Amino acid sequence: MASAKPALTLGTRGSPLALAQAHLTAAALADTLAISPDAIAIEIISTLGDRTQDRPLSEIGGKGLFTKEIDAAQLEGRVDLAVHSAKDLPTELPEGLVIAGFLPRENIRDALIAPRYRTLDALPQGARIGTVSLRRQALLRMLRPDLHVEALRGNVGTRLEKVKSGAFDAIMLAVAGLNRLGLAGEITEALDPERFIPAVGQGAIALVARADDAATRNLVARFAHAETAIALAAERAFLKVLDGSCRTPIGGHARVEGAIVHFRGIVLSPDGRDHRKIAAQAPIGEAAALGRRLGLEIRAQLPPDFMKV
Repeated sequence: MASAKPALTLGTRGSPLALAQAHLTAAALADTLAISPDAIAIEIISTLGDRTQDRPLSEIGGKGLFTKEIDAAQLEGRVDLAVHSAKDLPTELPEGLVIAGFLPRENIRDALIAPRYRTLDALPQGARIGTVSLRRQALLRMLRPDLHVEALRGNVGTRLEKVKSGAFDAIMLAVAGLNRLGLAGEITEALDPERFIPAVGQGAIALVARADDAATRNLVARFAHAETAIALAAERAFLKVLDGSCRTPIGGHARVEGAIVHFRGIVLSPDGRDHRKIAAQAPIGEAAALGRRLGLEIRAQLPPDFMKV
């Protein structure tokens, strides 16, 4: 007997974290439709970013490294809804795709895992710290220029093994990812987001649908988190103005308090020696306009060769 056709097919990367996010999405969809999560199919799609582990992301193409193959599957009709870490999404999606909504945002902080030293300030001079993010690398070089900051790729488990084995004195990951994987106990310090401004979209799960698929878009709208969408409208507008890519150390975080959205952003030189910060607030209906305005303001402050330092 043939198995029943799935109610929806989700597209996702195959890492443990990506799968955890896909299962959270399937649960939200199933709850909304009053069906079993087993009726939601999950299709794992390999992306260039997943397949290329021997080079920094900045050397293999910047944004879109974790989305292009999923985009293609979606446009071909193999996938109804794509589940992405919002910070992986390019600021402009391919024609025919739109962000249908976001799940409620997780913790936005960056996590330090330093079993022997516990905190960033306690790391000894010359300690070796690993992270894949150029934003984290630049912030570390700004705050602790005495540290040896090195690129470290691989999934969460691989990176945790590196610090547990002593190959690194510390590593940095996102608190949200560790929480979703049940690994919050590995965190030795959750960094203050005013001191260590998060990546745009950090902690948020974005759900992408085909623009012409009204049924799926309307379904997502029934459970999508409005406050997260407001915050991400500001953050993504800020990033878009700055033409942010995996080669650009940029942080941006918006939070909603009542009818007001508060935004804080930073752009750094890759070596962390120079940076520009900006902060402001606006009514929630002007979230995207706020992000654009602050992006333009901070861009006007940057020397032409700022990112080439």
